[in-house]
Amino acid sequence: MIILIAVHFGTAVLAPLLARWIGNRMFWVMAIPPAVTFGWLALQGPAVIGGGQIVERYAWIPSLDLDLTLRLGTLQWVLGLVVSGIGSLVLFYCRWYFAHDSPKARCAGVLVAFAGTMFGLVTADNFLLFYVFWELTTVFSYLLIGHTPSRAANRGAALNALIVTTFGGLAMLFGIIILGVQVGTFSISETLAIVSDGLASGTLDPTTWPPLMIGAVLLILIGAVTKSAIVPFHFWLPGAMAAPTPVSAYLHAAAMVKAGVYLVALLAPVFASVPGWRPVLLGLGAITMVVGGWRALTQNDIKLLLAYGTVSQLGFMVVLCGLGTRSGALAALSVVVAHALFKATLFLVVGVVDHSTGTRDLRKLSRVGRKMPFVAIAAVLAGASMAGVPPLVGFLGKEAALEALLNLRGDLPQFPPGPSLLLVAAVVAGSVMTTAYTLRFLWGAFGDKRGSTIELKVAAVPPGFAFAPVALGLASLAGGFLGPVLSGLFEPYVATVTVGKEGHGLALWHGLTVPLAISGGILVAGVVLFWLQDTIIAMQSGFPSAVSAEGAYLKLMRGVDRLAVEVTAVTQRGSLPLYLGTILLTVVALPGGTLLVMQHWPSRLIWFDSPPQAVVGVVIMVAALAAVGARGRLKAVILLGVTGYGTAMMFLLHGGPDLALTQVLVETVTLIVFVLVMRKLPKYFTDRPLQASRWWRIAVAVSVAVVVCTIVFVSAGSRVAEPISTAYHEVAYTYGYGRNIVNVTLVDIRAWDTLGEISVLVAAATGVASLIFIRTRYLTGTAGVAQRQGRRHVSGTGQRTSGRLSWLRGGEALSPKQRSIIFEVITRLLFPVMVMTSVYVMYVGHESPGGGFAGGLIAGLALMVRYLAGGRNELDEAAPVDAGRVLGAGLLVAGMSALAPLAFGGRVLESYAIDIHIPFLAELQTPFGVLPLLGTWHIVTSLFFDVGVYLVVIGVMLDLARSLGAGIDQHEDEDRAPAVKPDTDEAISGVSRYLAQHPEASAAHGGER
Repeated sequence: MIILIAVHFGTAVLAPLLARWIGNRMFWVMAIPPAVTFGWLALQGPAVIGGGQIVERYAWIPSLDLDLTLRLGTLQWVLGLVVSGIGSLVLFYCRWYFAHDSPKARCAGVLVAFAGTMFGLVTADNFLLFYVFWELTTVFSYLLIGHTPSRAANRGAALNALIVTTFGGLAMLFGIIILGVQVGTFSISETLAIVSDGLASGTLDPTTWPPLMIGAVLLILIGAVTKSAIVPFHFWLPGAMAAPTPVSAYLHAAAMVKAGVYLVALLAPVFASVPGWRPVLLGLGAITMVVGGWRALTQNDIKLLLAYGTVSQLGFMVVLCGLGTRSGALAALSVVVAHALFKATLFLVVGVVDHSTGTRDLRKLSRVGRKMPFVAIAAVLAGASMAGVPPLVGFLGKEAALEALLNLRGDLPQFPPGPSLLLVAAVVAGSVMTTAYTLRFLWGAFGDKRGSTIELKVAAVPPGFAFAPVALGLASLAGGFLGPVLSGLFEPYVATVTVGKEGHGLALWHGLTVPLAISGGILVAGVVLFWLQDTIIAMQSGFPSAVSAEGAYLKLMRGVDRLAVEVTAVTQRGSLPLYLGTILLTVVALPGGTLLVMQHWPSRLIWFDSPPQAVVGVVIMVAALAAVGARGRLKAVILLGVTGYGTAMMFLLHGGPDLALTQVLVETVTLIVFVLVMRKLPKYFTDRPLQASRWWRIAVAVSVAVVVCTIVFVSAGSRVAEPISTAYHEVAYTYGYGRNIVNVTLVDIRAWDTLGEISVLVAAATGVASLIFIRTRYLTGTAGVAQRQGRRHVSGTGQRTSGRLSWLRGGEALSPKQRSIIFEVITRLLFPVMVMTSVYVMYVGHESPGGGFAGGLIAGLALMVRYLAGGRNELDEAAPVDAGRVLGAGLLVAGMSALAPLAFGGRVLESYAIDIHIPFLAELQTPFGVLPLLGTWHIVTSLFFDVGVYLVVIGVMLDLARSLGAGIDQHEDEDRAPAVKPDTDEAISGVSRYLAQHPEASAAHGGER
């Protein structure tokens, strides 16, 4: 299963490349992963139907009880078939839906990734892993709903869906953590087993659940009702119809909105007796069913009509799943499957109609069914299933649902009769409205309406375009005749519910029963309601306006925005001294206040371990004091650099050469960055007269110094336990297969921290670049452009230089006054040495001082040297690549190396040692003796993770060089250059040629060209 999920994501990554090669035919390729998943699930059917379960477990973070455990039971199998089968058909359908548009690589990639995420969500057997997939669906739905970011409707709908579902997700996360702590595990199957055993043995009293467990379950339900658009969170779903129709067909019929329903169905067999469970789910579900159906009756946009119908059906499914009875469980699964089939069909039909006619307004559509009979037949089948007309599969689910509701008092004697009657009435009323808006949809999309005719844009619907809705419509018909088969398929899940009796099962005929009579009455009443649709519309328009859920949400968000503005106005005044002072005073107040109440202080103070440490310490202090009094910015920066290099020396004296090397490199980079920034600042600090505020600053500085020194003294002298680092030397070799403890810690022991840190580096580099660049991170300098186009270089003076010897080709564009031949020669000799050294330092980092971070800094410094010697064009010569691509490649390499061990049965970020011995390269016989060569290679797989770190650091350095160096240079050149209109370039070129051919004309103008 984990491989199938990975294939989805891998295929999604290839979408841009496939779009470039084959255009929108890439959707066929995108449809392969979910189709393969559907086929694999079908093959697992016999095992699952027999009550078995398929489990895959990969260790991840044992200390957090977080592992990659995927479990395939009956419920997961059914939902997996739904999300994969319909997902593949929707992607296949997209090939024709987007046939006349530019390649939709983004939509295709996100859609197939969403399909993989949904499969991961329904098979995850760890609450924390489940939450990861849950939030991924939120992110992907945001991207899909915002398919056209230039449209305000897409942006607003995507943001609303993101905020609402993220709110529910956070509430669910709190509930998951509380539940995991209470039960002692985050495993879903183990949690359900433990609670079930507690209920069976009497350890847990179903009438007196622990308060924390009640709160945890209710918090989890908040996540479920927000994701499944249950009142009062239902408003985001109709707004999400701004997305392309195939997206709506998948997200809002088969996938995303089913996540909440699945979660309720997953927990119901055990937690249905939790106080508040049934009132919340049955009450909100019933209200949602009525509200959604009522709103659907008056919609003129057939897609929006289906959206409100989906809201209504989701309420219906939540009611059935929330019952927590055996008959309710059977009805819930049958309705979930039926809804996925008929609602996906209807949404896809809307896409065909919209593309063929150019409108979704049912007041304009007329006689459309005559031009697309097969599509119309599919819509009629799906609509009949939605209304519960026999022999469609929707009829089986609705009759089973009515039976479960009518037997509720028998299954749950403690359930009050009044609410039970209201629940049945709400479901019946919602079903009547379902029949009415189904007829409104079919009549609106395909019926003959006088005075409303729209001609089709195409002669006929392509067969491939109609295939998916027709196939799903026929599946709704076939499912109606497979009632007993479906009952057998769902039985293993139904058996997990211990409350209530089994119903009659799924079948087209159970005799003359009360549910059958109610079903017939619902259909008749629905036809009457449809016949009175004009009256209903007039009645709704006459109702007094009330605050809707969407209006309340918008009012709340406006209040939050207003509060944010007010708080920002008070706290964010644009004063750096104020911000820094607030942080420092907090340090003094909180940790400093803790020091005041300490009772046990270290008994002695060790000033230094050796005289060299004292000497270095004195140098650091002198440099720091001198920096305080320095007026020149460059002088202050250099003095600060002395303190940094002094710190590196301290590391070295303490036996940390790796830390010392990194500190030296970081300090050097910092100095260069400061110098680049100071080019745009005055040479000297402002010389202001002594002010009272300075005394406050001095007081704050002294207080911080005292507090920090005291904290260091206390923390260093108060250790009572053995440091964990004492075991690192052994763990570094046995776990990370290396002798360099620092590097092994970074790429093995604490590799997750490093992965997070390089992600932050990528974000920081992107932020820095966004301050300088508007279009791209890659500056096409004069030298680089000339080299790529095969032209000769042009110097800053305008002279051709193709025949002149130059140490740095990019430096030819500089003015001679800005060039240093000595610097260029040294750079030419030093650059390859620095690059080779960086690769060597990265490679040997596991055994010797170095690693990917240090190696990347060395390579980045080499690029900085090329820029300082030859300017921005030379930087393009040295690195003719976009820094963003380097950053992305580094993050990708690090991420892939983290996941690669899973393919070999290992854990995420697990390392392996590989020893390669090549005999003929092991040593060389010479007249002077035996010369050892590189015959034995000791490679640790974490080296590939280090390569990712190496690339990320190079990308950051390249971004800094281009942002703070080359980018500013280019802006200055553009500011100094005269403004030239694009259409006058050729005229100016002609004038230049004329002046070159007539020197006397040039002399008449002072010799200027």
